Amino acid sequence: MIPVKTIEELIVKHSDLEKELSSGEVDKKLFAEKSKEYSDLNEIVDIAKKYISFEKDKKDLLKILEDQLSDDELKKMAEIELRDLNSEYEINEKKLKLFLLPKDEADKKNAIIEIRAGTGGLEASLFASDLFKMYEKVSHKKKWSLELISISRSDAGGLKEVIASIKGSNIYSTLKYESGVHRVQRVPDTETQGRVHTSAATVAVLPEAEEVDLKINDTDLRIDVFRAGGPGGQSVNTTDSAVRITHIPTGLSVSQQDEKSQHKNKAKGMKILRARLYELERSRIDQERSHDRKTKIGTGDRSERIRTYNFPQGRVTDHRINLTLHKLNEFLEGEAFDEMVESLTLQAQEESLSNLN
Repeated sequence: MIPVKTIEELIVKHSDLEKELSSGEVDKKLFAEKSKEYSDLNEIVDIAKKYISFEKDKKDLLKILEDQLSDDELKKMAEIELRDLNSEYEINEKKLKLFLLPKDEADKKNAIIEIRAGTGGLEASLFASDLFKMYEKVSHKKKWSLELISISRSDAGGLKEVIASIKGSNIYSTLKYESGVHRVQRVPDTETQGRVHTSAATVAVLPEAEEVDLKINDTDLRIDVFRAGGPGGQSVNTTDSAVRITHIPTGLSVSQQDEKSQHKNKAKGMKILRARLYELERSRIDQERSHDRKTKIGTGDRSERIRTYNFPQGRVTDHRINLTLHKLNEFLEGEAFDEMVESLTLQAQEESLSNLN
């Protein structure tokens, strides 16, 4: 049961914000932040009021049921109302608990997604390409903006590695459960015997960190410039435009050579480095908070096998929640993606709620 004081504080906060925002005296810098807070509370305040009035409403109905003078029809109505009230109370309690769960400050951030071909040679690089196309389709469907940061292609037309920035609404909260090893089972085009091969690709989704999220001292960085490698051409091997940035305290290193401009390569490299350092710090804090308690979902461990895409059987299985969708093609087209994300989010919320109790 949620303490009444906690619920009352929500209602008072909503009322105070309403008065403050309607007064027109809110600092311009704080207006957007306070408006967002008020909007969030707006969604839950009616539920909070019903939750608080539950005991009184229940008492009133029990009085009717226990009153010798109440006629049968009135008692029957009171019984139905009491049953509905108890049911509503349980639903409202769950909604309030979800609202009161500690928020992940990264959920509303944009994301950097990194996909790398794993075991399986050329077939793994083709699968990495398929995964990237899937995220492109999801982004297009949700009207997100996807921008390539770096890309490395394989001989077969697949991808050895691709890093992209995705911008839009609540990106990280939607994509954060994608981090881990994605496994594919299918018959490669080069397979003459029709045998099913297994290969893999790793996905890492990092919240994109702003400069205000993370202070990086210039003295902690070592920046090396070198001549860009790659296929021949006029713009390759002519200038030292490629950049390698090393964060000395952690040893994290990022190389960037996709742009012809050293300045642009440095900017892209810093974006990736900032995201990786931010995620490193978040992981450290999470570990301290959890005291080594691990949950099934959201560990973000890149070595953890999270999903299998089985082409012969047309199914995709998420091993963390034991969910199988027999619509592999729709999933890769971005059509069934939300169904998986909603199930993962729901399971994560259930786990968080059980940890509260």
